[in-house]
Amino acid sequence: MGERRDPPIRVESQHGAEVVRVEGPSLLEELDTPALVVDLDVMDWNIERMAALARQAGVRLRPHVKTHKSPWIAHRQIRAGAAGITVAKLGEAEVMIEAGITDIFVAYPIVGEPKLRRLERLLNEVDLMLAVDSVEAAESVAQAVRRSGRATARVCIDVDTGHRRLGLPPGAATVELAERVARIRGLEVVGLMSHAGHLAAASSQPALAEAARRAAEALVETAETLRKRRLAIEHVSPGSTTGAAFEAQVPGVTEIRPGTYVFNDRNTVERWAASEADCALTVLTTVVSRPSPDRAIVDAGSKVLSSDPAAGGAPSFGLIAGRPDLKLERLSEEHGILSVDPAGGELRVGDRLRVIPNHVCPAVNLSDVLYGCRDGRVVREIRVAARGRYR
Repeated sequence: MGERRDPPIRVESQHGAEVVRVEGPSLLEELDTPALVVDLDVMDWNIERMAALARQAGVRLRPHVKTHKSPWIAHRQIRAGAAGITVAKLGEAEVMIEAGITDIFVAYPIVGEPKLRRLERLLNEVDLMLAVDSVEAAESVAQAVRRSGRATARVCIDVDTGHRRLGLPPGAATVELAERVARIRGLEVVGLMSHAGHLAAASSQPALAEAARRAAEALVETAETLRKRRLAIEHVSPGSTTGAAFEAQVPGVTEIRPGTYVFNDRNTVERWAASEADCALTVLTTVVSRPSPDRAIVDAGSKVLSSDPAAGGAPSFGLIAGRPDLKLERLSEEHGILSVDPAGGELRVGDRLRVIPNHVCPAVNLSDVLYGCRDGRVVREIRVAARGRYR
Protein backbone atom coordinates (compact mmCIF):
# COMPACT_ATOMS: atom_id res chain seq x y z
CA MET A 1 0.00 0.00 0.00
CA GLY A 2 2.91 2.36 -0.57
CA GLU A 3 4.89 4.26 2.01
CA ARG A 4 3.45 4.14 5.50
CA ARG A 5 4.24 7.64 6.71
CA ASP A 6 4.71 11.13 5.44
CA PRO A 7 6.62 13.80 7.32
CA PRO A 8 4.27 16.22 9.10
CA ILE A 9 4.11 19.20 6.75
CA ARG A 10 1.94 22.09 5.75
CA VAL A 11 1.55 22.80 2.03
CA GLU A 12 0.98 26.42 1.10
CA SER A 13 0.99 28.35 -2.15
CA GLN A 14 3.58 30.68 -3.54
CA HIS A 15 2.96 31.75 -7.12
CA GLY A 16 1.04 28.52 -7.63
CA ALA A 17 3.83 26.25 -6.42
CA GLU A 18 3.76 24.01 -3.37
CA VAL A 19 5.88 25.28 -0.50
CA VAL A 20 6.67 22.86 2.33
CA ARG A 21 6.77 24.08 5.92
CA VAL A 22 7.46 21.63 8.72
CA GLU A 23 5.01 21.47 11.62
CA GLY A 24 4.28 19.05 14.43
CA PRO A 25 1.71 16.32 13.79
CA SER A 26 -1.92 16.89 14.79
CA LEU A 27 -4.38 14.34 16.08
CA LEU A 28 -7.42 13.85 13.90
CA GLU A 29 -9.68 14.66 16.83
CA GLU A 30 -8.04 18.10 17.07
CA LEU A 31 -9.26 19.13 13.61
CA ASP A 32 -11.98 21.74 13.50
CA THR A 33 -15.07 20.73 11.57
CA PRO A 34 -16.34 20.40 8.95
CA ALA A 35 -13.16 19.06 7.34
CA LEU A 36 -12.41 16.82 4.38
CA VAL A 37 -10.16 14.03 5.62
CA VAL A 38 -8.21 11.66 3.37
CA ASP A 39 -6.96 8.32 4.64
CA LEU A 40 -3.66 8.26 2.76
CA ASP A 41 -3.22 4.50 3.14
CA VAL A 42 -6.59 3.89 1.47
CA MET A 43 -5.87 6.49 -1.22
CA ASP A 44 -2.50 4.88 -2.00
CA TRP A 45 -4.18 1.50 -2.24
CA ASN A 46 -6.81 2.87 -4.64
CA ILE A 47 -4.11 4.46 -6.80
CA GLU A 48 -2.01 1.31 -6.95
CA ARG A 49 -4.97 -0.99 -7.56
CA MET A 50 -6.18 0.97 -10.62
CA ALA A 51 -2.63 1.22 -11.96
CA ALA A 52 -2.31 -2.58 -11.61
CA LEU A 53 -5.65 -3.10 -13.36
CA ALA A 54 -4.44 -1.04 -16.34
CA ARG A 55 -1.07 -2.81 -16.47
CA GLN A 56 -2.66 -6.25 -16.40
CA ALA A 57 -5.06 -5.29 -19.20
CA GLY A 58 -2.27 -3.77 -21.27
CA VAL A 59 -3.87 -0.31 -21.48
CA ARG A 60 -2.68 3.14 -20.51
CA LEU A 61 -4.11 4.82 -17.44
CA ARG A 62 -4.87 8.54 -17.78
CA PRO A 63 -6.74 9.48 -14.58
CA HIS A 64 -9.11 12.42 -14.50
CA VAL A 65 -7.81 14.86 -11.89
CA LYS A 66 -11.07 16.80 -11.54
CA THR A 67 -11.77 14.49 -8.59
CA HIS A 68 -8.87 15.72 -6.43
CA LYS A 69 -7.62 18.88 -8.22
CA SER A 70 -4.25 18.39 -6.54
CA PRO A 71 -0.85 18.31 -8.28
CA TRP A 72 0.53 16.40 -5.29
CA ILE A 73 -1.97 13.58 -5.81
CA ALA A 74 -1.56 13.71 -9.61
CA HIS A 75 2.18 13.18 -9.20
CA ARG A 76 1.45 10.16 -6.98
CA GLN A 77 -0.76 8.70 -9.70
CA ILE A 78 1.96 9.21 -12.31
CA ARG A 79 4.60 7.62 -10.10
CA ALA A 80 2.30 4.62 -9.70
CA GLY A 81 2.15 4.16 -13.47
CA ALA A 82 -0.30 6.64 -15.00
CA ALA A 83 0.79 7.66 -18.51
CA GLY A 84 -0.55 11.19 -18.07
CA ILE A 85 -3.62 12.96 -16.74
CA THR A 86 -7.01 14.14 -17.91
CA VAL A 87 -8.44 17.54 -17.00
CA ALA A 88 -11.88 19.03 -17.45
CA LYS A 89 -10.94 22.63 -18.19
CA LEU A 90 -7.97 24.77 -19.20
CA GLY A 91 -7.82 26.15 -15.66
CA GLU A 92 -7.02 22.68 -14.33
CA ALA A 93 -4.43 22.21 -17.08
CA GLU A 94 -2.73 25.48 -16.12
CA VAL A 95 -2.40 24.39 -12.49
CA MET A 96 -0.99 20.99 -13.44
CA ILE A 97 1.46 22.45 -15.97
CA GLU A 98 2.74 24.86 -13.34
CA ALA A 99 3.39 21.82 -11.14
CA GLY A 100 5.51 20.20 -13.85
CA ILE A 101 2.99 17.81 -15.41
CA THR A 102 3.06 17.97 -19.20
CA ASP A 103 1.21 14.92 -20.57
CA ILE A 104 -2.31 16.34 -20.37
CA PHE A 105 -5.57 15.61 -22.17
CA VAL A 106 -8.15 18.40 -22.02
CA ALA A 107 -11.34 16.34 -22.32
CA TYR A 108 -13.71 19.23 -22.96
CA PRO A 109 -14.43 21.39 -26.04
CA ILE A 110 -12.58 24.71 -25.97
CA VAL A 111 -14.91 27.42 -27.30
CA GLY A 112 -14.72 31.22 -27.11
CA GLU A 113 -11.90 33.67 -27.78
CA PRO A 114 -10.75 34.12 -24.15
CA LYS A 115 -10.16 30.38 -23.85
CA LEU A 116 -8.57 30.17 -27.29
CA ARG A 117 -6.03 32.84 -26.32
CA ARG A 118 -5.14 30.80 -23.23
CA LEU A 119 -4.90 27.65 -25.34
CA GLU A 120 -2.55 29.42 -27.73
CA ARG A 121 -0.23 30.28 -24.83
CA LEU A 122 -0.36 26.75 -23.36
CA LEU A 123 0.45 25.15 -26.72
CA ASN A 124 3.73 27.03 -26.62
CA GLU A 125 4.53 25.32 -23.30
CA VAL A 126 3.30 21.72 -23.65
CA ASP A 127 1.88 19.34 -26.24
CA LEU A 128 -1.72 19.16 -25.05
CA MET A 129 -4.18 16.65 -26.47
CA LEU A 130 -7.60 18.21 -27.03
CA ALA A 131 -11.20 17.03 -27.43
CA VAL A 132 -13.81 18.23 -29.93
CA ASP A 133 -17.30 17.10 -30.80
CA SER A 134 -18.17 19.54 -33.59
CA VAL A 135 -16.63 21.09 -36.68
CA GLU A 136 -17.26 24.54 -35.24
CA ALA A 137 -15.22 23.85 -32.10
CA ALA A 138 -12.51 22.18 -34.17
CA GLU A 139 -12.16 25.16 -36.50
CA SER A 140 -11.85 27.53 -33.53
CA VAL A 141 -9.19 25.36 -31.92
CA ALA A 142 -7.30 25.18 -35.23
CA GLN A 143 -7.10 28.97 -35.34
CA ALA A 144 -5.46 28.98 -31.91
CA VAL A 145 -3.05 26.24 -33.02
CA ARG A 146 -2.01 28.20 -36.09
CA ARG A 147 -1.55 31.39 -34.08
CA SER A 148 0.63 29.48 -31.61
CA GLY A 149 3.11 28.64 -34.34
CA ARG A 150 2.65 24.88 -33.92
CA ALA A 151 2.24 22.81 -37.05
CA THR A 152 -0.53 20.69 -35.53
CA ALA A 153 -2.32 19.82 -32.32
CA ARG A 154 -3.60 16.35 -31.46
CA VAL A 155 -7.36 15.99 -31.05
CA CYS A 156 -9.72 13.23 -29.98
CA ILE A 157 -13.32 13.09 -31.11
CA ASP A 158 -15.78 12.90 -28.22
CA VAL A 159 -18.32 10.12 -28.83
CA ASP A 160 -21.70 9.63 -27.14
CA THR A 161 -21.80 5.93 -26.21
CA GLY A 162 -24.95 6.26 -24.13
CA HIS A 163 -24.64 9.16 -21.67
CA ARG A 164 -26.36 11.66 -24.02
CA ARG A 165 -24.13 14.54 -23.04
CA LEU A 166 -21.33 15.57 -25.41
CA GLY A 167 -20.58 13.89 -28.70
CA LEU A 168 -22.29 12.26 -31.67
CA PRO A 169 -23.30 8.58 -31.63
CA PRO A 170 -20.68 5.98 -32.57
CA GLY A 171 -20.65 4.81 -36.15
CA ALA A 172 -21.40 6.84 -39.26
CA ALA A 173 -22.01 10.22 -37.58
CA THR A 174 -18.72 10.15 -35.68
CA VAL A 175 -16.82 8.81 -38.71
CA GLU A 176 -18.07 11.71 -40.83
CA LEU A 177 -17.19 14.24 -38.12
CA ALA A 178 -13.69 12.80 -37.63
CA GLU A 179 -12.98 12.95 -41.37
CA ARG A 180 -14.14 16.58 -41.55
CA VAL A 181 -12.02 17.54 -38.55
CA ALA A 182 -9.00 15.73 -40.03
CA ARG A 183 -9.19 18.00 -43.09
CA ILE A 184 -8.83 21.16 -40.98
CA ARG A 185 -5.33 22.59 -41.22
CA GLY A 186 -3.56 22.48 -37.86
CA LEU A 187 -5.41 19.48 -36.39
CA GLU A 188 -4.43 15.82 -36.27
CA VAL A 189 -7.18 13.40 -35.30
CA VAL A 190 -5.46 10.79 -33.13
CA GLY A 191 -8.23 9.21 -31.11
CA LEU A 192 -11.77 8.72 -29.88
CA MET A 193 -12.96 9.32 -26.33
CA SER A 194 -16.17 8.76 -24.40
CA HIS A 195 -17.62 9.06 -20.92
CA ALA A 196 -19.94 6.28 -19.79
CA GLY A 197 -21.89 8.29 -17.24
CA HIS A 198 -25.02 6.34 -18.14
CA LEU A 199 -23.64 3.36 -16.22
CA ALA A 200 -24.94 5.01 -13.04
CA ALA A 201 -28.43 3.92 -14.06
CA ALA A 202 -27.53 0.21 -14.17
CA SER A 203 -29.84 -1.94 -12.05
CA SER A 204 -27.28 -4.67 -11.27
CA GLN A 205 -23.56 -5.34 -11.52
CA PRO A 206 -23.99 -7.72 -14.50
CA ALA A 207 -26.08 -5.06 -16.26
CA LEU A 208 -23.40 -2.45 -15.56
CA ALA A 209 -20.66 -4.74 -16.87
CA GLU A 210 -22.59 -5.46 -20.05
CA ALA A 211 -23.38 -1.77 -20.65
CA ALA A 212 -19.72 -0.80 -20.09
CA ARG A 213 -18.50 -3.44 -22.53
CA ARG A 214 -21.07 -2.48 -25.18
CA ALA A 215 -20.14 1.19 -24.93
CA ALA A 216 -16.40 0.45 -25.21
CA GLU A 217 -16.97 -1.95 -28.12
CA ALA A 218 -18.90 0.74 -30.01
CA LEU A 219 -15.93 3.07 -29.54
CA VAL A 220 -13.50 0.40 -30.78
CA GLU A 221 -15.64 -0.42 -33.82
CA THR A 222 -15.81 3.25 -34.80
CA ALA A 223 -12.03 3.54 -34.43
CA GLU A 224 -11.55 0.50 -36.68
CA THR A 225 -13.78 2.04 -39.33
CA LEU A 226 -11.72 5.22 -39.25
CA ARG A 227 -8.47 3.28 -39.58
CA LYS A 228 -9.84 1.56 -42.67
CA ARG A 229 -10.50 5.04 -44.04
CA ARG A 230 -6.83 5.94 -43.45
CA LEU A 231 -7.09 7.90 -40.20
CA ALA A 232 -4.36 6.87 -37.76
CA ILE A 233 -6.42 6.41 -34.59
CA GLU A 234 -3.98 5.79 -31.75
CA HIS A 235 -6.16 6.45 -28.70
CA VAL A 236 -9.41 4.63 -27.92
CA SER A 237 -10.24 6.07 -24.54
CA PRO A 238 -13.39 5.41 -22.48
CA GLY A 239 -13.63 7.19 -19.14
CA SER A 240 -15.48 5.91 -16.09
CA THR A 241 -14.56 4.65 -12.63
CA THR A 242 -17.59 2.38 -12.41
CA GLY A 243 -16.90 0.83 -15.80
CA ALA A 244 -13.08 0.87 -15.82
CA ALA A 245 -12.57 -2.80 -14.93
CA PHE A 246 -14.82 -3.86 -17.83
CA GLU A 247 -13.74 -1.22 -20.37
CA ALA A 248 -10.08 -2.13 -19.91
CA GLN A 249 -10.78 -5.74 -20.96
CA VAL A 250 -12.35 -4.84 -24.31
CA PRO A 251 -9.90 -5.62 -27.15
CA GLY A 252 -8.98 -2.42 -28.96
CA VAL A 253 -9.31 -0.09 -25.97
CA THR A 254 -5.93 1.60 -25.53
CA GLU A 255 -6.45 3.67 -22.38
CA ILE A 256 -8.92 4.31 -19.57
CA ARG A 257 -9.67 7.61 -17.81
CA PRO A 258 -11.25 6.94 -14.39
CA GLY A 259 -11.21 9.74 -11.82
CA THR A 260 -13.33 9.04 -8.76
CA TYR A 261 -11.42 5.84 -7.91
CA VAL A 262 -8.68 7.83 -6.16
CA PHE A 263 -11.09 8.54 -3.27
CA ASN A 264 -14.29 6.65 -4.16
CA ASP A 265 -17.65 7.80 -2.82
CA ARG A 266 -21.17 6.60 -2.20
CA ASN A 267 -21.85 6.41 -5.93
CA THR A 268 -18.91 4.08 -6.65
CA VAL A 269 -19.95 1.94 -3.68
CA GLU A 270 -23.54 1.69 -4.85
CA ARG A 271 -22.41 0.97 -8.44
CA TRP A 272 -20.33 -2.02 -7.25
CA ALA A 273 -16.95 -0.41 -8.06
CA ALA A 274 -15.75 -0.09 -4.44
CA SER A 275 -16.58 -1.00 -0.88
CA GLU A 276 -17.15 1.42 1.97
CA ALA A 277 -13.64 0.54 3.20
CA ASP A 278 -12.24 1.81 -0.14
CA CYS A 279 -13.61 5.33 0.45
CA ALA A 280 -10.48 7.32 1.22
CA LEU A 281 -12.19 10.69 1.68
CA THR A 282 -14.78 11.42 4.33
CA VAL A 283 -16.20 14.63 5.69
CA LEU A 284 -15.54 14.97 9.40
CA THR A 285 -18.50 16.74 10.96
CA THR A 286 -19.83 17.59 14.44
CA VAL A 287 -23.33 17.15 15.85
CA VAL A 288 -24.38 20.69 16.79
CA SER A 289 -27.99 20.08 17.78
CA ARG A 290 -30.41 17.32 18.90
CA PRO A 291 -33.74 19.13 18.64
CA SER A 292 -35.78 15.91 18.83
CA PRO A 293 -35.19 12.18 19.42
CA ASP A 294 -35.56 11.45 15.70
CA ARG A 295 -33.47 14.36 14.39
CA ALA A 296 -29.90 15.65 14.70
CA ILE A 297 -28.05 18.50 13.01
CA VAL A 298 -24.42 18.44 11.89
CA ASP A 299 -22.22 21.31 10.73
CA ALA A 300 -21.71 19.96 7.17
CA GLY A 301 -24.32 21.26 4.74
CA SER A 302 -24.48 21.85 1.00
CA LYS A 303 -21.50 24.24 1.15
CA VAL A 304 -19.36 21.25 2.15
CA LEU A 305 -20.99 18.14 0.70
CA SER A 306 -22.72 19.61 -2.38
CA SER A 307 -26.30 18.61 -3.05
CA ASP A 308 -25.61 15.98 -5.73
CA PRO A 309 -27.99 13.02 -5.44
CA ALA A 310 -26.82 9.45 -5.08
CA ALA A 311 -26.58 7.15 -8.09
CA GLY A 312 -29.84 5.32 -8.55
CA GLY A 313 -31.75 8.06 -6.74
CA ALA A 314 -31.13 6.97 -3.14
CA PRO A 315 -32.92 9.65 -1.04
CA SER A 316 -30.07 10.99 1.07
CA PHE A 317 -26.92 13.05 0.74
CA GLY A 318 -24.16 10.77 1.99
CA LEU A 319 -23.42 7.69 4.03
CA ILE A 320 -22.63 8.07 7.73
CA ALA A 321 -19.65 5.77 8.17
CA GLY A 322 -20.32 3.05 10.74
CA ARG A 323 -23.76 4.41 11.65
CA PRO A 324 -26.52 2.69 9.64
CA ASP A 325 -29.01 4.11 12.15
CA LEU A 326 -28.39 7.63 10.82
CA LYS A 327 -29.59 9.02 7.49
CA LEU A 328 -28.50 12.37 6.04
CA GLU A 329 -31.89 13.22 4.62
CA ARG A 330 -31.69 17.00 4.02
CA LEU A 331 -29.12 19.75 3.49
CA SER A 332 -29.22 23.49 3.78
CA GLU A 333 -26.16 25.65 3.27
CA GLU A 334 -24.71 25.26 6.76
CA HIS A 335 -26.74 22.34 8.13
CA GLY A 336 -26.96 18.64 7.53
CA ILE A 337 -30.21 17.21 8.88
CA LEU A 338 -30.00 13.63 10.09
CA SER A 339 -32.91 11.34 10.73
CA VAL A 340 -32.13 9.16 13.74
CA ASP A 341 -33.41 5.63 14.26
CA PRO A 342 -34.43 5.51 17.95
CA ALA A 343 -33.32 1.89 18.08
CA GLY A 344 -29.79 2.86 17.08
CA GLY A 345 -26.79 3.95 19.12
CA GLU A 346 -26.42 7.02 21.28
CA LEU A 347 -25.89 10.40 19.63
CA ARG A 348 -25.13 13.60 21.55
CA VAL A 349 -24.27 17.21 20.80
CA GLY A 350 -20.51 17.35 20.28
CA ASP A 351 -20.20 13.85 18.80
CA ARG A 352 -18.19 13.67 15.58
CA LEU A 353 -19.26 11.66 12.54
CA ARG A 354 -17.68 10.77 9.19
CA VAL A 355 -19.76 11.28 6.03
CA ILE A 356 -18.97 9.56 2.72
CA PRO A 357 -20.21 12.05 0.09
CA ASN A 358 -22.58 10.93 -2.62
CA HIS A 359 -20.31 12.50 -5.24
CA VAL A 360 -16.83 13.32 -4.03
CA CYS A 361 -15.71 15.55 -6.93
CA PRO A 362 -17.90 18.61 -6.17
CA ALA A 363 -17.30 18.14 -2.44
CA VAL A 364 -13.55 18.51 -3.01
CA ASN A 365 -14.15 21.58 -5.17
CA LEU A 366 -15.90 23.22 -2.21
CA SER A 367 -12.83 22.96 0.04
CA ASP A 368 -9.49 24.78 0.03
CA VAL A 369 -7.60 21.96 1.69
CA LEU A 370 -7.80 18.23 2.38
CA TYR A 371 -6.27 16.75 5.51
CA GLY A 372 -4.15 13.70 4.80
CA CYS A 373 -4.10 11.27 7.73
CA ARG A 374 -2.39 8.07 8.75
CA ASP A 375 -3.24 6.15 11.91
CA GLY A 376 -5.40 8.95 13.31
CA ARG A 377 -2.81 11.70 12.78
CA VAL A 378 -2.88 14.56 10.32
CA VAL A 379 0.42 14.25 8.45
CA ARG A 380 -0.21 16.47 5.44
CA GLU A 381 -2.40 19.28 4.24
CA ILE A 382 -3.21 18.79 0.56
CA ARG A 383 -3.99 22.04 -1.19
CA VAL A 384 -6.91 21.82 -3.65
CA ALA A 385 -4.88 23.88 -6.08
CA ALA A 386 -7.31 23.71 -9.01
CA ARG A 387 -10.36 24.51 -6.90
CA GLY A 388 -12.71 26.83 -8.75
CA ARG A 389 -10.75 26.58 -12.01
CA TYR A 390 -13.92 25.97 -13.98
CA ARG A 391 -12.92 28.00 -17.04
